[in-house]
Amino acid sequence: MGGFECSTHRNRSGKRLDVIAATRHDEFAEADYERLLSVGMKTARDGIRWHLIEREPFRYDFSSAVNQIRAAKKTGIQIIWDLFHYGYPDDLDIFGKDFPIRFARLAEAFIEFLVSENNAVPFICPINEISFFSWAAGQVGWFHPFSRRRGDRLKRQLVRASIAAIDRIRAICPAARFIQAEPAIHISTASKNPDVLAATEERRLTQFHTFDMLTGRRDPELGGAERYLDIIGLNYYFDNQWRHRSGRKVLRGHNSYRLFNFILREYAERYRRPIVLAETGIENEARAEWFRYITDQVQITEAGGVPVQGICLYPIVNHPGWDDDRHCRNGLWDYADETGKREIYVPLAEEIEKYRENLKRFDFLS
Repeated sequence: MGGFECSTHRNRSGKRLDVIAATRHDEFAEADYERLLSVGMKTARDGIRWHLIEREPFRYDFSSAVNQIRAAKKTGIQIIWDLFHYGYPDDLDIFGKDFPIRFARLAEAFIEFLVSENNAVPFICPINEISFFSWAAGQVGWFHPFSRRRGDRLKRQLVRASIAAIDRIRAICPAARFIQAEPAIHISTASKNPDVLAATEERRLTQFHTFDMLTGRRDPELGGAERYLDIIGLNYYFDNQWRHRSGRKVLRGHNSYRLFNFILREYAERYRRPIVLAETGIENEARAEWFRYITDQVQITEAGGVPVQGICLYPIVNHPGWDDDRHCRNGLWDYADETGKREIYVPLAEEIEKYRENLKRFDFLS
């Protein structure tokens, strides 16, 4: 799978991001989807932009998403739609009681519009990375609303909103499927002190809080139940492991680095749900080698009896940096020219083709 970066949050300077527009994916959606299909990617992650759709409370204009929706129908590609990728309308207080209501109504309006345009079974990611966004926007003041030490409160609020949105969508389209995309991490320590070891493990287990809330295993007053966790989406990058307290990154090759196949297996055993790798990637010349590592780890996981339903390269096209507008060379394709053409990054393309041929040889794909 390929994922189109679709963040719309306000960054540290207060600037509203719109990465779909910045990469011109909204203009060239059909050509972008055709590119994915040309390299064997039949599914894509994409997103809508809430701040453009609901400029006034409870009034919806989906013109900003029409080109993507109709291009998906025309090309036949399957889309996993992100409804909330960090951004929301300026008039909303994300901590307020109206936020889950407004988000659920957005979800309802979008699914009505989507099924009127395309009768394929919809796949929806209600809120991307509840854990990460709660940390960035509620704990350390990186994203709007730049709050601090309110991360747990924000996490519970977003879980409420996700549950409400799922209920609204299922009322209209019972066949809809849902992917909950969360960061998969590992936290370690060099200490032998029992208290530090216990604190490290407690911190590591926070990665499961969102899924546990959705299923009602944690904070059941939020309304969670097993039916709210459908497909597990894990977002995993090269820097998703670090030391407790210091925050120092633990990279591959370090003796505390946990191989990704063990992380996948832990999620599979804990939740017994279908799993997709919903985001993975890296910048610059490491792209092909990172993809090789990830696919090797997925194959090890599958050989151990845990199927992985998909791997999503994210992002699939290069984009400007969130805080500095730098040219992030982390995709399979580069910026579009005036005709919509994008230059492909050949080493990664070659590695993808090798992997596809390997899958065919072992008859993993039809």
